[in-house]
Amino acid sequence: MTIEEFIKEVEKLGLKVTNKELSQLDIIYNTLINTNKTMNLTRITDKEDVYLKHFYDSLTLAKFYDLNKAQTLCDIGTGAGFPGLVLKIFYPNLDITLVDSLQKRVNYLNKLIEKLNLKGIKAYHNRAEDLIKQNKKFDIVTARAVASLPKLLLWTMPLVNKNGSFLAMKGNVEEELTSAKDIMKKNNWYVNKKEVFHLPNKEDIRTILEIKNKA
Repeated sequence: MTIEEFIKEVEKLGLKVTNKELSQLDIIYNTLINTNKTMNLTRITDKEDVYLKHFYDSLTLAKFYDLNKAQTLCDIGTGAGFPGLVLKIFYPNLDITLVDSLQKRVNYLNKLIEKLNLKGIKAYHNRAEDLIKQNKKFDIVTARAVASLPKLLLWTMPLVNKNGSFLAMKGNVEEELTSAKDIMKKNNWYVNKKEVFHLPNKEDIRTILEIKNKA
């Protein structure tokens, strides 16, 4: 995905891409590639692939959920900062918590956040279980390619506000949904919305699930 293609596809998601946002994404890309030489952040290093499979993919939540209506978002297992870091650039209204279990990645992210001069976003060296114990709650909890759905639900759903949502970013999820049925029924969780689509390269399949608590 070239930068021109990225702009075109992101605009189809209903988002405007400004020079400032492109400049910030360029900083993220260059920092990611330079740091990746000494720290394992991503296997995807080709620029066009990063723009497609990290940057654009992070923003596909916009085709599914109006993030302008949310105030707080927690990205569990954020890794190199996707989707949370990219979402912050396009949704400055969001107060974002990035969570990762590796201190090195957390240090990398907080230095990058400082370099980007972003406010209302911070990375924490934590596990989801720690946040649950602290009784943290968020409007949106998301996770991208972190773990199988049955395990992921136990980490994320306790962090969701009463009227909030867990937005799971997955590939093909049918088997995981089947294996998660019992856990969802037991805890009064349900799939409110599901969207399956391909990335613009027409190859990579994606599924976004919105899972909520029954009232």
